[in-house]
Amino acid sequence: MKFTISLLLFLIFSCSQNHKQELQTHKNECFYNSNKISILNFGTFHFGYTPDANSVEYDENSLNNKKQAHQIARKIAKFKPTIILLERSPKDNLELQSEYNSYLKYPYQKYNYPTEVELLAFEVGRLSNTKYIYGIDHQLYYNYNIGNEIDNTIDQNWYDLYLKESDRIYSEFNLNQKGLTLIEKLKIMNKDVFLDYMITANADILTHVGTSNNFEGADQAAKYYQRNLRMYTEMNRLKIKQTDRVFILLGASHTAFFRDFISRSPKYKMVNTLEFLK
Repeated sequence: MKFTISLLLFLIFSCSQNHKQELQTHKNECFYNSNKISILNFGTFHFGYTPDANSVEYDENSLNNKKQAHQIARKIAKFKPTIILLERSPKDNLELQSEYNSYLKYPYQKYNYPTEVELLAFEVGRLSNTKYIYGIDHQLYYNYNIGNEIDNTIDQNWYDLYLKESDRIYSEFNLNQKGLTLIEKLKIMNKDVFLDYMITANADILTHVGTSNNFEGADQAAKYYQRNLRMYTEMNRLKIKQTDRVFILLGASHTAFFRDFISRSPKYKMVNTLEFLK
């Protein structure tokens, strides 16, 4: 009987200790997550001219398209970013800040060739009273056409099929985005399945390309990974505080890489982009 009571007391004590540990773990996790910096990681296509291999048809001077862009800006502004990061070179940050300040004073000024920066980012900043805006781009040339320039002995059949049949391979979304409104296009571009496609199409597909005993495709893909890692480094150079809320507006392939980097980060946490496109 004495042994049974001792065992019972031991079990009660053990359960109590386990419960306390679980509560402490939960408390630590809550503290850890609450102290992460909130990021709205937003992918887009380039509204104006782009040297990118793939582009989306879009008339940046259309008044209707401008209206749609500003409607989306109002949705994103609910995030209330304190910092906005763009696909512009950090060396142009003083010029970029000057352009933004000019927009704040004269938001109805006309741009000859407006991009997502003027039509979307600046308007988000104006509506949110955002003070700081920075470029984090890092240009790094890579040859995404290498598969058509060498005698590919790795996986030519699959590489050719991927390029020709992308519409069928990714049939769950409208890859060409023809006939869609701006918000419909951006909803697609910020879904995980599309962001996965962006990484595959811009980099990973090149691992199927190369000559005998060489890695021409993989080496080019590595450059694109490197470019995005360097862009992420440019963000980490900035003095971002725990109380800041960061809106990142980049071409969707960069957004895809940033999604992966941020999702593993002990410093940042992503909000659900699609919640701001409802």
